[in-house]
Amino acid sequence: MSLYKNLFKQTAIYGLAMVLPRMLSFFLVKLYTNVLPNKADYGDLTIVLAYMVFFNVILSYGFETAFFRFYNAEPDKKKVISTSTISIFWSSLVFLVVALLFRKTIAEYANVDVQYITYSIWILVLDALVVIPFSKLRANQRPIRYAIIKIGNVVVNLALNFFFLIFLPKLAAADPNGFFGAIYIENFQVCYIFIANVIASFLTFVVLSPDYFSIHWSIDKALWKRMMQYGLPILIAGLAFAVNEHFDKILLGKLLPANIAKEEVGAYSACYKLGLFMVLFRTAYSLGIEPFFFSHASNENAPQTYATITKYFVIFGSFISLVVIVFADLLKLLLLDNKTYWEAMKVVPLIVFANFFLGIYTNLSVWYKLIDKTKIGAYISIVGAGVTLLFNFLLIPTMSYYGSAVATIAAYGSMMLLSYYLGKNKYPIPYDMKRIFGYLTLSILFSAVSFYIPYIRENYFIKIALLSAFLYFIYFSEKETLLRIIKRKK
Repeated sequence: MSLYKNLFKQTAIYGLAMVLPRMLSFFLVKLYTNVLPNKADYGDLTIVLAYMVFFNVILSYGFETAFFRFYNAEPDKKKVISTSTISIFWSSLVFLVVALLFRKTIAEYANVDVQYITYSIWILVLDALVVIPFSKLRANQRPIRYAIIKIGNVVVNLALNFFFLIFLPKLAAADPNGFFGAIYIENFQVCYIFIANVIASFLTFVVLSPDYFSIHWSIDKALWKRMMQYGLPILIAGLAFAVNEHFDKILLGKLLPANIAKEEVGAYSACYKLGLFMVLFRTAYSLGIEPFFFSHASNENAPQTYATITKYFVIFGSFISLVVIVFADLLKLLLLDNKTYWEAMKVVPLIVFANFFLGIYTNLSVWYKLIDKTKIGAYISIVGAGVTLLFNFLLIPTMSYYGSAVATIAAYGSMMLLSYYLGKNKYPIPYDMKRIFGYLTLSILFSAVSFYIPYIRENYFIKIALLSAFLYFIYFSEKETLLRIIKRKK
């Protein structure tokens, strides 16, 4: 049990590092949807951030996961740190120079203001430079320091957003000829958002910059080649993931009529954020589980451990999904009070379960990482990306953003099933499929009933009854395990 307690403890701390910042980011969604002049401006911001996700993946080129793999496998850990750090450093500087030279071309292609692109380039580079320092904290099991820095980044970003968007206009209006009046620029809201991000990323880099002074500045070429060979399939998988997660916003901007495209992107992206609770759970879990998988791979009972962890992930995830969907209409009042965005609420259940499927896939993907067959993960992700693109191209012209939501759940569902099917022979894990399927099916059924049937959607007595019935099902199914835990504590 100590094994699971340690995993739970680290996941909880990493979860805090992700949950609290993301919870704070909810305030940003509410701020942006209320302060930005219209949905099209929020659409512009969403499109730029979607492109940034792709470049974040490119600039780390799989070295985050490769770092964990070789840090645990290589006897000379300092060499792994220096090789990966220096590689990311020089590639980031090359990107900075090239991207700044071609920023106008990039802006024209994305159909956004060139200033947005300039700020985005600096954010991307600063974020890339802290990839390995953050990975080192996770590998050395220092989740508290990791959490403090991550949370600090978001607090600074949040504070600056409120200053630039709320307080600065008031200060400038109170004293137009003073300091604040001199630095305030009208209709500059989106740029202020990017400036806040630049400052927050820069301060994070400053905090972690001592890592660059503590390494020996030399690359082990043989090790670098092996890390690249391991990391490149992960890069491909990461790009495919970015397609699944964010390319729909870009395609909506391209495939819908120009007069409504950015407004549709804005509404979809805002309601998409309500599925963030499942993203929080999945991301926190993934941060804790990846180092755990590698560090316990040599244990004799590792397959049974992975099976048990997966079952309980499904139990918690099914419950969280149902809670979010049951109370989605209350959450929108708290987190998205601008009613003009509510038109896209129908995508919320699909997005919640799409992210849950992705979390299950994270569990099921352990087998190809442990046998060093990361290229299989790339192939699976490419299949998912293919499903995403196909469904988006087919459905966006007639269903708009609802077609994008359908594409997202179809992509992650296909990846989940494909990984399970391929892993059965390559690295057999004794999953309790009967119970896993039962929890997942019942959660989906209750969620659909509570959200898509109008009478039930408005009746919280029925919805809470469904939630209670699901909890009883969990208790009935896991009663023996729960009783053993209670007896052990006594």
